[in-house]
Amino acid sequence: METTVLSDTAPLDLRLSPDELETTRDHILEFLRSIVDDAGAEGAVLGLSGGIDSTTVAHLAVDALSRKNVHGVVMPSEVNTDQNMSDAERVAEDLGIEYDVVEIQPIAEAFFDAFPEAADDRLAAGNVYVRTRGVLNYFVANAEDKVVLGTGNRSEGLTGYFTKYGDQAVDCNPIGNLYKQQVRQLAAAMGVDEDLVMKTPSAEMWEGHSDESEMGLDYDTLDAILAMHVDGPLSKSATVDHLGVTDDQVDRVVELYERSEHKRHMPPAPEPLDI
Repeated sequence: METTVLSDTAPLDLRLSPDELETTRDHILEFLRSIVDDAGAEGAVLGLSGGIDSTTVAHLAVDALSRKNVHGVVMPSEVNTDQNMSDAERVAEDLGIEYDVVEIQPIAEAFFDAFPEAADDRLAAGNVYVRTRGVLNYFVANAEDKVVLGTGNRSEGLTGYFTKYGDQAVDCNPIGNLYKQQVRQLAAAMGVDEDLVMKTPSAEMWEGHSDESEMGLDYDTLDAILAMHVDGPLSKSATVDHLGVTDDQVDRVVELYERSEHKRHMPPAPEPLDI
């Protein structure tokens, strides 16, 4: 039975043709090999969350580099569900890669104790967990002469749905040009279990957190508006008419895109003076 990767209510089908999908996969595999070769590295490290993005990158990394050159790091905290952490370990075991489980709650607590005034700020605390994982990924990578693989997709990149110097503190983003819908499709084509392909996405920055509830719209709608309006040529009104979405939904996506512009660039510096 074919894995379903598109909801019945999705406003736009962004799935790739079989030929496009094969070409895309081969292109990513070659990209991964070149990143590791150009760095003179021994392989790659990535954080495993149990979500579809890290699962897809793990499968691609194994295909490109072989399982012996890929190291997964599972980094649970008290806000992570047991199911997601179990899924993360399941992915590593199914792929046969080396992996470690590092409890990050004690590390996060050290930050909370150091500056208790911020400990009750849900977003600030959530970002501590994400940035801690980024530091640990590089700690392992530096020790093993490996590169760090990011797991961010195009939908997240365009909306800034990542933590600055956290989950985008990486050496490359193998699936960074794929919308979420296309990530699901690629994962399904590589044989990822359907329960992982269609799993509700969550960065798990706090208990009960989900990506779609925080953004205010589902990924299929987000992908469609990004593809047709932010990346594409349609005006706001044409996007509403073509996709059957609302003005508010388009405004929300544009707001996310514009507000996160700074995340997609190096930190700014003053223009040089002619002195």
